[in-house]
Parts: sequence; structure tokens; C-alpha cells
Amino acid sequence: MAFQSVWYYTNLPEDIVNIIERDLTESFDSMMADSRLHGDALNKDKRNSQNTWIPTTHWIGGFLWHYVQRANRENFLYDLRNIDGESMQYTRYNEGQFYGWHNDAGLATQYKPVSVGNRAEGIAQDFLNENVEMVRKLSFSIQLSDPDDYEGGNLQLLDEAGNSYIAPRKRGCIVLFDSRTQHRVLKVRKGTRKSIVGWCVGPRWK
Repeated sequence: MAFQSVWYYTNLPEDIVNIIERDLTESFDSMMADSRLHGDALNKDKRNSQNTWIPTTHWIGGFLWHYVQRANRENFLYDLRNIDGESMQYTRYNEGQFYGWHNDAGLATQYKPVSVGNRAEGIAQDFLNENVEMVRKLSFSIQLSDPDDYEGGNLQLLDEAGNSYIAPRKRGCIVLFDSRTQHRVLKVRKGTRKSIVGWCVGPRWK
């Protein structure tokens, strides 16, 4: 039986996580901006955080892709091609910030046919888009902050029965889950939570 989510305690040495966090801080903190929803809408009532983008050519990309492949091989068995947009999101939640319930993929995010009725008009365009479109299938998040550096800010997920559970907070832990899963980041009550998140895409579901 496959699980909706899995996580790996990578046991990265503290020195390595410090290097990752320092490298991202020095290279990307100046580019941080208010986080937007999928589709580029800004809505701080739904999502209140800052983020910037890290190319997958950054050395951390190869490390994360290893765990994507491992999780997919051991659990999900999805047809995956690459990380969405060949970039990962470096995200920061300060005191009072959060991200409400959402999923990273679903019917609302997929291509909508332009043709109507008997599809006589636009059928070629629909066929092309529906057969080349890449959709998000697997989401991941790696914890950068020490769990003692902040209060609140838990990553909470819902299972198929509607039961909620909290992902591990251990520094260096990687959580991977089906992108259709409802999840949220609870409000940070104190301190700062930092993470890298990303989405792996593949052909439309059949």
C-alpha cells in the first residue's frame, strides 16, 4: 500500500545544514518578496510569508532530487519528469505569518479546454495542450530552521479521511507528499521558520 506522505530523517550534520542556510541567506535573502498564491495572486489573508526562487542547478538541488527519486521509487511510483520550473522555493515565515489550507495541484490548476460543444473548434489546440501539459504530482519540503528557533509554524496535512497530522520539525528532515493533499503552515508564534519547498511534475493523470 502506498502512503499519502513520507519523510526522511536525512541526518545531515548540523554543519552542513548551517552551510545550506548561510548560503541561501547570503545569496537569496536580498531577493525575498511577499509570497503569492499559485497563479501569482497576492492574498495575505490566505498566505503571509516571504520567498524567493533557487534554480535546480544550485548544489542543494541534486541532494533534494535524490530523495524525490527515492520516495517515488519506494512509495509513489508516479511518472515524474523534473522539478516544476526547474526552481525551488526558499520560504521564510516570521512571527505572525502562516499559509492557510491549500493543495499544490488539482483540477483547478490544469489546462481548461478552449473548445465547447462538439469540440469542432479548438480541438487541435486542446489535444496538444492536454497531451504535453505537465502537472504537479509530488510536493516536498526540507526543514532548515532548528525546531527550537521558532514556536508554531507546523506543517499540517489532511489524510483522505479528513484526519490531520503534523509533519516532523527536525532540522534537515525532508517531507514528500502527493501534491493534491490539503495542507497548511500554522501561524508562527515566535521566531522564524525557514524551508525549501518544491513540486515535481509529470504528464497529466490518465
